[in-house]
Amino acid sequence: MKWKDAVRVSKLKPSKPKMVNIGLRTLMIVENNGEYHATEGLCRHMRWPLGLGGKIQDGCIRCPLHQTTHRLEDGGLVEWSPFPLFPPYGKLVGKFSKKKDLPIYETRVKGGFIQVKI
Repeated sequence: MKWKDAVRVSKLKPSKPKMVNIGLRTLMIVENNGEYHATEGLCRHMRWPLGLGGKIQDGCIRCPLHQTTHRLEDGGLVEWSPFPLFPPYGKLVGKFSKKKDLPIYETRVKGGFIQVKI
């Protein structure tokens, strides 16, 4: 595994996810409460880009599409496809794919960049 530059620290705003590509991987990078997190960039439910409208709250990322929620710290699943506008639909759609945790990546700051271990 190698450390790769993902994004300049100066390009991140607190609790505002940023999408980056490193090789063939799409990642989401975010600063939350002074800590940097790197996760798989696409929701595990319907593969929607988490950095495009995803909300950070209580240490979690919530997908803007169906509201699937994962912890930033360890990628653990908190809520699977509740689709709060019409919960029965969300539960039905959620059954089409297996519940999965969100892969996370180790981060560090070096030379003004957030680096990700890949």
